[in-house]
Amino acid sequence: MIDFGLDFAEVQRIVLTALAEDLGTPPRDVTSESTIPAEQVDTAELVARADGVVAGLPVAAEVFAVTSQGHAEFRQIVGEGDRVERGEVLAVVTGPTRALLTAERTALNLISRMSGVATHTRKWADELAGSKATVLDTRKTTPGLRSLEKYAVRVGGGTNKRMGLYDVAMIKDNHKLAAGSITAAYRLVRETFPDVDVQVEVTTLAEAQEAVAAGAGFLLCDNMTPELLTEVVAAIAGRAELEATGNLTLATAAAYAATGVDYLSVGGLTHSSPILDIALDLRPR
Repeated sequence: MIDFGLDFAEVQRIVLTALAEDLGTPPRDVTSESTIPAEQVDTAELVARADGVVAGLPVAAEVFAVTSQGHAEFRQIVGEGDRVERGEVLAVVTGPTRALLTAERTALNLISRMSGVATHTRKWADELAGSKATVLDTRKTTPGLRSLEKYAVRVGGGTNKRMGLYDVAMIKDNHKLAAGSITAAYRLVRETFPDVDVQVEVTTLAEAQEAVAAGAGFLLCDNMTPELLTEVVAAIAGRAELEATGNLTLATAAAYAATGVDYLSVGGLTHSSPILDIALDLRPR
């Protein structure tokens, strides 16, 4: 089974926050506590309601573990990143019935969101198959869920660009304006944070050449046509990694990949992916 690098500490933080939002203070599920005996045990299935790519089963498992205080048994039927069809059982969970139903919505919210991101990302990865280009995500994530959404991108076959403002410096148009030029902005970042990777956004061939001359090893080619990107790829000639970004669609992905760029950056992987519909069904008693 592939390890996509899920941060379990982040999973615990997010699960506890999501459950607290649902259960209130003091924590309670008034419907389940009213209608189901505390000692009742049942088995439920997580079932795909649409075709897609699964991501987040370990996160769902943690939700059930928390609500059952460790007394639920969660068994995955499929793996992270597997393609599934409508009606397919993804996992089976057995435990106190109250705990299963208390966990239901939180578990489904998280796994449906993550699977939706993975499904959308896989469409891009499939479109780029056979080219050298890889699809990248951005920081356009749901507040509080970045680690899970970026994990889902990896599961879907994409690559994470940067996790935040702290791990990679990205010189964009406003930084260029504030510093006076690309060269000045690059020099200032290098002087202040010599060990941090620096990426530079460019919009013209001249800016690309200036950025590489300044020392940049990664360029964001923003809103360029495939024709202009082809010129930039030829001019840079492997001296920097190149990313196409801005207004990309699945319909144009192949044309942009054909320019020879290394990456296509798609904010929609995280900000616009529809969920993958997944349900929790109790097995008949």
